[in-house]
Amino acid sequence: MNKRKLQAIETKKKLYEAARRLAHEYGFENVSVDAIVEAAGVSKGAFYVHFESKDALAAELVNEYTKYADFNYKAFLSTVSEEASVLEVLALLGRKISTFLSESIGYENMRVLYRAYLTKSAFNTMPAISYNRELYRLLSEVLEKGIRKDELREDIPVEDLAKHLIMAIRGIAFEWCIRYPDFDLERQISDHFKILLYGLRK
Repeated sequence: MNKRKLQAIETKKKLYEAARRLAHEYGFENVSVDAIVEAAGVSKGAFYVHFESKDALAAELVNEYTKYADFNYKAFLSTVSEEASVLEVLALLGRKISTFLSESIGYENMRVLYRAYLTKSAFNTMPAISYNRELYRLLSEVLEKGIRKDELREDIPVEDLAKHLIMAIRGIAFEWCIRYPDFDLERQISDHFKILLYGLRK
């Protein structure tokens, strides 16, 4: 790889890291391209060499957060006791997800994310909303184990159950964005999971 390509990779990395840091601190909506390039120590022209727009950069950040989140969820599930019931496992996972949303992504960035999903076509193919996302597979595995252990009903396809759990999380997270700060995300996800999951129990 020649020197120019190495410099281009380094510039893009600087822009990406600056945007991630500023988004976490101020919320992506409140961060301008000017602020990103200043924090990265590069020119504004360099920004547009690597990213079509601020939204294009945001899409890459969402992709990064999605991969990081799913890696964390998978690692977390590997620590849960095999003796735990499927309902206990899913309740613990719901709590883990709520903590990630509130602490690692944050309210401001969640608001931007929801608006972007609704208005920007660049986000429509992102892993966060794909049915091939790792989180769907993780939930399906937990649910299949619950069926094998005779803890869950068998008349609803596992894939449908996993989708409904994620729809529930997204709906509650959206409600959190609407009612913040007077909304306890962790408690509401936990309560909703109990209502939803106990309806699945034999």
